[in-house]
Amino acid sequence: MTPDLMRAGAARRAAYEARMAAKRAAEGPPRGGFGRPLERLEPVFTQGVALYVEDLTVSFDGFKALNSLSLTVNAGELRCIIGPNGAGKTTMMDCITGKTRPDSGHLTFGSNIDLLRLNEPEIATAGIGRKFQKPTVYERLTVHDNLAMSLAGPRSVRANLFGHQNGAERDRLDELLTLIELKDSAWREAGLLSHGQKQWLEIGMLLAQDPKLLLLDEPVAGMTDEETERTAQLFLSLEGQHSLVVVEHDMKFVGELAGTHRKVTVLHEGSVLAEGKLADVQADERVVEVYLGR
Repeated sequence: MTPDLMRAGAARRAAYEARMAAKRAAEGPPRGGFGRPLERLEPVFTQGVALYVEDLTVSFDGFKALNSLSLTVNAGELRCIIGPNGAGKTTMMDCITGKTRPDSGHLTFGSNIDLLRLNEPEIATAGIGRKFQKPTVYERLTVHDNLAMSLAGPRSVRANLFGHQNGAERDRLDELLTLIELKDSAWREAGLLSHGQKQWLEIGMLLAQDPKLLLLDEPVAGMTDEETERTAQLFLSLEGQHSLVVVEHDMKFVGELAGTHRKVTVLHEGSVLAEGKLADVQADERVVEVYLGR
């Protein structure tokens, strides 16, 4: 490379860095995004809202999976979201967790974190946990070690697996085992658990990361009636400590969670079709027509 080209390249680089510095100065301190230290991401819930979804639109080959979807979830709220297949429920959760980028709209966690500026690991670190329909656990590890691997904080895998937990961490593990009703199975391999127990273990693994918001996708699919009832009790016990968004088709389970006063949201064709108390939603003619049937 000639000296002239080197000088020209250096000048272009300096000009670029100057433009970027001016842009950063104009934007002010970032609200969370690529390159930020993960531990600095901390949502603020002083306005009482955990999640803002505003005019979210996602298209796949011309099909609008989400069509100007807007809703809010309050801090500490347990919200059930129902709707027919293809209504946009999974796509919504994909957008919230950073798996899918919307064409337009806004996603805000608390009052201060723009989720569209974060990648998936940053969103998880900010305090959003997601459970898919099929449980994903380390089947060759014990229940205890699955939870230990998931504990929040900058710990090594070796420290977690070989029992190097401090007193607070041991107490937390004991608390989680009791909460998910697997204390008697703590040293059993996860692969030997029933389907429902694996679901509870994965929920415990999410809780071990201290999430502020839990997204739960059809959590009782494949469970027995007894397991479904115990799962409802577990979720109700988490209300207030965490915000929970539960996507589910089992209307009996939804009824146990919603009770007479909690809000239920119905999605259809990528938008909110109805929202309110379960009894009001079930009486809505539009919901009956497109989802519940007559």
